[in-house]
Amino acid sequence: MSRRIVAAVAAIVLAVVGTVLIVAYVGGADQRAMADLQPTQVLFVTQPVPEGTPAEDLAEYVALESVPASAVAPGAMAALDEIAGRVAETDLVPGEQLLAHRFVEPESLEADDEVEVPAGMHQLTVQLDRTRVIGGHLTAGDTVGVFVSFNDDESPQTHLMDHKVLVTRVQGGITPPVPADESESDTAQAAAAAPAESIMVTLALDAAAAEEIVYAAEYERIWLSIEAAEASETGTRIVTRENLYE
Repeated sequence: MSRRIVAAVAAIVLAVVGTVLIVAYVGGADQRAMADLQPTQVLFVTQPVPEGTPAEDLAEYVALESVPASAVAPGAMAALDEIAGRVAETDLVPGEQLLAHRFVEPESLEADDEVEVPAGMHQLTVQLDRTRVIGGHLTAGDTVGVFVSFNDDESPQTHLMDHKVLVTRVQGGITPPVPADESESDTAQAAAAAPAESIMVTLALDAAAAEEIVYAAEYERIWLSIEAAEASETGTRIVTRENLYE
């Protein structure tokens, strides 16, 4: 057998071996990528769930879906038995993950509905990012300080405008992540969008304060703080760029 034939056969063998190795590597890469995603089963809301809905009645409102483990929200559930005997603390919207902390004992929900609103007060609702509402750790009956930041490029200002405002209702929602079968770029975009979750907070205010809050909600930015009854209301000022470090 001539050297040329031997060389040709060797080249063919090397090509076949190389192809097999590449196919094996690619297959292994796919498996590694899936392992990194760690698909996790989570219940998603598929139909609007009214406040007070018992957990035992949720089967027709939810469906089990697979998402990357990194996109699973804290408290997300894969089975309804985790919240047996509880009821929805607030309205739930399609697309959000079913979260355990949104379900409470029935008597707790009734207690929330019994927040006594002082006579002559207005009640209005503002929708805020969770980071502006004590990270979402706010319940009916709490009292809050209302900070307003004015978005003026020449002279931006922040001021604690209202003290010890009564919270009468809290409702929330979470931006749903992209399912696991979507591309990595889509998953990354979903992870970046996760902090966009928001909360609706209903406040009891007198007429003058209600006007201020509506204006701020329309045109400026609002932050809420937990302000207990004993919290001091003195020492505040309108904070600007010029006096921030004074």
